Amino acid sequence: MGNTVKVGSTGRYSARYGVGVKKRVLAVENRAKVPVACPFCGFSRTKREAAGLFNCRKCDAKFTGGAYESQTLIGKTINKMVSQKQFLAGAEVLAKAKESTFSDIEREVEKALTTGTEAVPADEAPKKKGKKAKKAAEKTDVVEAEAAEDDSAEAN
Repeated sequence: MGNTVKVGSTGRYSARYGVGVKKRVLAVENRAKVPVACPFCGFSRTKREAAGLFNCRKCDAKFTGGAYESQTLIGKTINKMVSQKQFLAGAEVLAKAKESTFSDIEREVEKALTTGTEAVPADEAPKKKGKKAKKAAEKTDVVEAEAAEDDSAEAN
C-alpha cells in the first residue's frame, strides 16, 4: 500500500467510495478509538464489544452507549441535567399528577352534583356560544317549557 497521510485508515478502500465517504468513515473510526473513562471506576480501560455495548477491562462493568462512542450527545445532555437538577420542576408536576387518584375525581363529581351544576375541569374555561348554538338552546328551552305546561295541565 501507498502513503495514507491524508486518508489515514481509510486508505484500505483505495480509489473506491469517494473522498467524502472516506472522510466520514475516518472521523467515526477516530472517535471510536479515543480512550474513554469507565463511568463506574473512572479508568480509561473501556473497550467496545459490539454496536452500543462497552466493557471496562478493569472493573468488568458493562454499559451501553452510542454505536461507536461510549456516550451520545443526548446522553451527555441528560446526565448534565440530572446532575444540575434542572428537571425537578417537571418532576414535581408529574408527582402531583400521579398523586391525583380516583377518589379526588369522585369528590369533584359529588360536589358538582350537590350544587346542581356540571363538573367542569378547572383548566377548561366555559365555551362561548355562537349564533346557531344560541338558537338551538332557545328552541330546547321553549320545547322544555311547553312540556312542563302540558304536564301541569294534565295534573289539573
